[in-house]
Amino acid sequence: MLQVGLSLPRCPGGAAGAFPMAEPAAGEDAGTGREAPGSCPVTIVVTSEADTWDIDTSSCLGCGQFVDWDKMPEPQQPAQIPRDVLSRPPKELKRLAREGCWAGSHAGRARLYPRLIQQVSCRLVTPDALVYRDVAGRLFGKPSVSSHPLPEFLEGCPMPTYCLSPHGVTALKKILICVGALFPDITHSPLLPALAALLLHYSEDEAQCFESVSRLIASNAPHAGYIDQSFLAHQASCMTFGDLANKHCPAAHKLIAGTAKNVLEVYSEWLSWLFPGLPFGYAVRVLDVFLLEGQKVLYRIALALLKQFRLSVTPAGLQGSDIKAELQAFVRNIAEHVTVDKLLERAFGIRLFSRKEIWLLQMANRKALMERGITVVQRRPSFHLAVDMQNFSSSTVTAQEMRLVWSWIPERFSLFPPLLLFSTSEHGCSLQRFYTCCEGYEPTVLLIKTTEGEVCGAFLSSDWSERKKSGATSGFFGTGECFVFTVRPEAERYEWVLIKKPELAKAVPRSRQRSPSPAPESRLGSSRDSRSSSPNHLAVPSPQRRGRLSPFLAIRHFLLPSKTASMFMSGSRDGIVIGGGGGQALSLDASLLRGHTEHCETFDNPPLCQENFQVQLLEVWGFQSA
Repeated sequence: MLQVGLSLPRCPGGAAGAFPMAEPAAGEDAGTGREAPGSCPVTIVVTSEADTWDIDTSSCLGCGQFVDWDKMPEPQQPAQIPRDVLSRPPKELKRLAREGCWAGSHAGRARLYPRLIQQVSCRLVTPDALVYRDVAGRLFGKPSVSSHPLPEFLEGCPMPTYCLSPHGVTALKKILICVGALFPDITHSPLLPALAALLLHYSEDEAQCFESVSRLIASNAPHAGYIDQSFLAHQASCMTFGDLANKHCPAAHKLIAGTAKNVLEVYSEWLSWLFPGLPFGYAVRVLDVFLLEGQKVLYRIALALLKQFRLSVTPAGLQGSDIKAELQAFVRNIAEHVTVDKLLERAFGIRLFSRKEIWLLQMANRKALMERGITVVQRRPSFHLAVDMQNFSSSTVTAQEMRLVWSWIPERFSLFPPLLLFSTSEHGCSLQRFYTCCEGYEPTVLLIKTTEGEVCGAFLSSDWSERKKSGATSGFFGTGECFVFTVRPEAERYEWVLIKKPELAKAVPRSRQRSPSPAPESRLGSSRDSRSSSPNHLAVPSPQRRGRLSPFLAIRHFLLPSKTASMFMSGSRDGIVIGGGGGQALSLDASLLRGHTEHCETFDNPPLCQENFQVQLLEVWGFQSA
């Protein structure tokens, strides 16, 4: 038996708890008997390598000194962890984590977590357990100092304690204080306290937990961040979740947009649905996968929760209610709606962007926030993602209808309030005047009210001046962010067909990438895709094009089933066309008084109103910069 610092509580059955010890990494102190400051003696059972994974599934083995075992849930099934689990290929290891391979053993998690985190690529100089013991000794080893302030970055951040005992809560605070001392650049990190609390349940001591948290903070794996560390980074991730929810949970998004005063404010709390919102048994299953796959896992779980929320509530039941409180209550009682296995299954069934593509979208959102004055060093959230609709005035839509349309727009644009660029009632029914007023603005929202009272329109990602690049022909341009929609009598959005069916596009080998060939003729003449792109591949905007954020790569990077599947917008002196292939989603003549709508391949939409319609009023809205 080996004596080291800190005492373990007795397990519910009366036997002393014990952790199987992990072998020290090369060059690490293998067990000097050095005490963790502020601790008392502990007995740790050292098991041989041969029987490491023959772990009893009782609650006693694998328990920790920081846990209140009366609160700790029992494992649901016996642990069957393969002996060679750590040598499995990454893809296989992810599969085992998703399936809950080590969910049946507290001891299995206690042994596995530190080893998984040791595999995280991180900065060369990253504080470890020895550094913690030294810093904690200096901070907490002085009897004359009885209190220590928590770091400023914790202000306003939830600090869940899950199943920690009072001793564990004290240890958690000590760890976070040391994190604040050793990572002074952290200014805002809502996720960090919850991760530290969860890891502490399965840590031998404070020092091991601190080292695990430090490695996640200092991760430098490309496009695989774990913990946001500033308000700018956190808010960019909130906006990114809003973009993903907009695309992958349209029914839930529509419900929230129709109920909440500010959709972006609801999405800004998405991390709190996971930590501390989920019950411990669910949260720790999320942690199992998070340690292997990074932040993308959190997006998946939150999207699955949003989908399940929509299935579990009725719109009538939300009228007049606090949607944020409803979501938090739903997550807190998630066990009444779906098992954790089914939740994870649904989460990983979502066809999400790749890790790199999500990172690039976060960079685009980050840039938009910086343009609004948000900085990395900002300590407290002084910025609200609200669009002030109180003074909004339009002859085509109500403020509530415009709020819904604005909620469909990529979040880096919906940061900005709407600005009326063109209206037939003010500027007359002139196509040339339309172009003059709209050129120089990207993106724009087109709204059409027919003489029958129907309202429809389109979100157009590119500047109308792009049409000039086609010369005398009517070339198609735009990106995969374009979409068409109806507002009245029913509100519905129709995105690029490849967003719903990404399997239709395949990546083109780099050696074969070239400009696209001309597309078939459209109603307004011959056309070609000059700036089309795919929603599955995102890119940070070129710095030379300040303010023009179009994150989708060019169409030449993909093999499409048909060139007509990427005909977004086109304009000539004869009129404008939105959507093409087998028909046109919207087309208007040069007088801006007569139009046509039908199914098209680009958006796979039905007619947006009566097929042949007369325009009562047309408006174009841009985005008012700060």
